[in-house]
Amino acid sequence: SSHDAGISIVKIGPGQHLKLKGVARMGIGKEHAKWTPVAVATYRFYPEININEEACATLTQDQKQQLVDVCPDRILELDEVSGRLVVSEYAWETATFTEDLKVTQSEMKHKAEDDDFVTVEHSTNRFIFAVEGTGAMDAEEILMSSLRVLKDRLNYLATVVEQVKDM
Repeated sequence: SSHDAGISIVKIGPGQHLKLKGVARMGIGKEHAKWTPVAVATYRFYPEININEEACATLTQDQKQQLVDVCPDRILELDEVSGRLVVSEYAWETATFTEDLKVTQSEMKHKAEDDDFVTVEHSTNRFIFAVEGTGAMDAEEILMSSLRVLKDRLNYLATVVEQVKDM
């Protein structure tokens, strides 16, 4: 239909007319927040979850289950067939690097210097980046535009550094 149920800003009666003048101006978020297409942008380190099979072989099924249960993020599961600890399918999405796992493992070790059964560490070269748009642009377009701006600024920086080196 030609009419949507949008927000009314004025009501006019029969035979009345409305004269409008508008100015469209493009800007950037650095100038004013109204031009920011991003509602939320976050990043976090990608978790590297490693299971020490040799050390886990010394644990009872109850101890393995205890390791599974102590992780509030449910990053570990017990394989029903083999009884081995495995990393859950979507662990990378939920892992928050809690201390509960470390404390529980320390209590289970025979000696303090023994290797951990499971390690969860921050990746040094991977991270998870999330962008939530306001609707003005989709997330992929926001990211690509941001990368273009970053590239331009880095090229400018490289040019300035070269000029300083030549002085």
